[in-house]
Amino acid sequence: MTTSRKKSVAVMPPADLQGAEKVMAIYAKADAEQAQINAKMDEEFTAIRELNAVRLQECEEAKKIAFNKIQMFAESNKELFPKKKSFEMAQGSIGFRTGTPKLKSAKGFTWPAITKLLAMKAKEYLIVKEEPAKAKLIADRDKPEVQLLMKNVGIECVQDETFFIELKKEVQND
Repeated sequence: MTTSRKKSVAVMPPADLQGAEKVMAIYAKADAEQAQINAKMDEEFTAIRELNAVRLQECEEAKKIAFNKIQMFAESNKELFPKKKSFEMAQGSIGFRTGTPKLKSAKGFTWPAITKLLAMKAKEYLIVKEEPAKAKLIADRDKPEVQLLMKNVGIECVQDETFFIELKKEVQND
C-alpha cells in the first residue's frame, strides 16, 4: 500500500485585482473541466446500469423470494434457536434480532389521554421540560432589554460568515 504525502506549499494571495481575475479564471476552468468529467462518467454509469438492469432486478427478486422462504423456515423451526438468536448454515447465519423496547398507546388510548392519566396517577413518569425559547431570543435580539438580559445570563448571538465563489455558467447548446 502506498501513501502519498503532500508537500505544504505557502499560498500567496493575488496582489491586485488583475491577479485575482487570473486566479478566478483558473478556478472557473478547473470547475468546467470537472463538470465535463463528471458528465462523461454519468453517461458511462448510466450505460452500465442499463446493461445490467434486467439481471440486477432478477437477482433482487431471487433474493426476496429466498429471504421469505428462509424466514418462514426459521419461524416454523424455532427449536433451532434454543439459547442463541442465530443459527449457522453453510452459506451464512440466520436469526432473529430483538428490537429496542418502545412504548405505544393501547387500543382506545391516545398519548394526550395517557399524559392526563399519568398526571393524576403517577407524576414521576411525566417530564416537565424547560428550555430557552431560542427563536424568540433571536427575534428580539435587537431590543436593548433583551441584549442586557442575554448578557446577564451568558447568551451570545453569533452569525457565521462563509466565503463563496459563484461561477457564471454558460449554457451549452448541443
